[in-house]
Amino acid sequence: MAKSKKKAETVFLVCQETGDYNYTLTRKPGGEKLQLKKYSPRLRRRTLHLEKKK
Repeated sequence: MAKSKKKAETVFLVCQETGDYNYTLTRKPGGEKLQLKKYSPRLRRRTLHLEKKK
């Protein structure tokens, strides 16, 4: 029997303060949502970014 493989999905990292889509990345489906401190060009500082699917 062939197992179905889950393909990598594209997710976006959205700034919590401005709502801008600043980063995109591909990852395996499943698991918990990412929460990373990344640079926000509009605010010119590091802010919390959350994973969001489009």
